[in-house]
Amino acid sequence: MTPTELLAKLNFSKGNGLIPVITQDAKTKEILMQAYANKEAVELTLKTKKATYWSRSRNELWVKGETSGHTQKIVAVYTDCDYDSLLYVVEQTGPACHTGEYSCFYSKLL
Repeated sequence: MTPTELLAKLNFSKGNGLIPVITQDAKTKEILMQAYANKEAVELTLKTKKATYWSRSRNELWVKGETSGHTQKIVAVYTDCDYDSLLYVVEQTGPACHTGEYSCFYSKLL
């Protein structure tokens, strides 16, 4: 299936126009963060190779690292079997988390 065909299959309806995105470091395989994207954000991600998301709090598109310099260069984008979530595999520059931690998943529960 081509990327265009896969993009057309993405199901944004379950999340009111948004789809969850898990972001993974290409080198370490560490999960860095989880965010959301609308169709425009996904299209921009595929076109520019810069991780682009939808900010629910600001109600706008945001390119990771645009203000912080902690960029995410896209290596690959995968969809799950139900076409309702995405995995961005990235080359991360600096920390991914706004707290300054490398990954947003640094608080262990178990």
